[in-house]
Amino acid sequence: MSNGSFPPSPGRRSGTLAVVLTALVPVCLAGWLIWDSMGDPKSGGGTSSLPTADSTSIAPPASGGPSGGATGHPKDDSGRPLTGKVVVIDPGHNPHNRDHPSAIARSVDIGTAKKECDTTGTATNSGYSEASFTLDVSRRVRTLLQDRGAKVVFTQDGDRAYGPCVDERAEIGNKAHADAAVSVHADGAAAGQRGFHVILPASVRGGGADTSAITGPSHRLGTRLVTEFSEATGAKPANYMGDGTGLKVRDDLGGLNLSTVPKVFIECGNMRDSKDAAQLTDAAWRERAARGIAQGITDFLNR
Repeated sequence: MSNGSFPPSPGRRSGTLAVVLTALVPVCLAGWLIWDSMGDPKSGGGTSSLPTADSTSIAPPASGGPSGGATGHPKDDSGRPLTGKVVVIDPGHNPHNRDHPSAIARSVDIGTAKKECDTTGTATNSGYSEASFTLDVSRRVRTLLQDRGAKVVFTQDGDRAYGPCVDERAEIGNKAHADAAVSVHADGAAAGQRGFHVILPASVRGGGADTSAITGPSHRLGTRLVTEFSEATGAKPANYMGDGTGLKVRDDLGGLNLSTVPKVFIECGNMRDSKDAAQLTDAAWRERAARGIAQGITDFLNR
């Protein structure tokens, strides 16, 4: 049954399709342009995502290396205030000195006199030796100073048969052209005598000794150490010497007399007093002592 209509011929179908496409092309093009101007909503941009000739190139990394800086300068050393500085740390005595009594007993020239090469040092009543104490504190100081950029030179690290002798200890600092040198010790005074003190070089000249150039800077180094050591440890200056200042000048120590660089000794406490000994044998206290020494040196070198 027919409704009076007939299917279009092939020719008519082609013409109709051409007309439809002609009408749709401008509409699609206009829609694409509007979408492109709005940008990809995921990227948040308003620029076409189609690649350009340069869009696939990778920008070179910012200069400045691991610090991430873009200036081309070396790593920022603001957290390493001792970069370029040389510090000599002299751990007093040597754990092996006791095995070489004749070697450490021989005399050496300290410029103004003769003195024994070295000694065994003192010890607490329980047998904790000064030589063990000085090595432990000195190693802690070394770590702190190296973290701040300093080059740290030891006079001995428990790796020698004995010594070195006091004249060689001074010479190690001189040859290193140290900006500062500190000899770490603990005292062996009578019980009841408590506290720490810093020994400064006296003004001496004679034989191979001439401290005229280092007494001033050594005094400044010593003063910084007293302040920072006391603050770090809570210890008070010695009650048996130095009139409460924590400073003592001596002219009989070869390690000071023969030094040509700023140098001091620090006696961190009295090993023969039970209260001081309780601190000296405590690892946490020794860490605080090391921090005080390291900060005193840092203050001096950054003056």
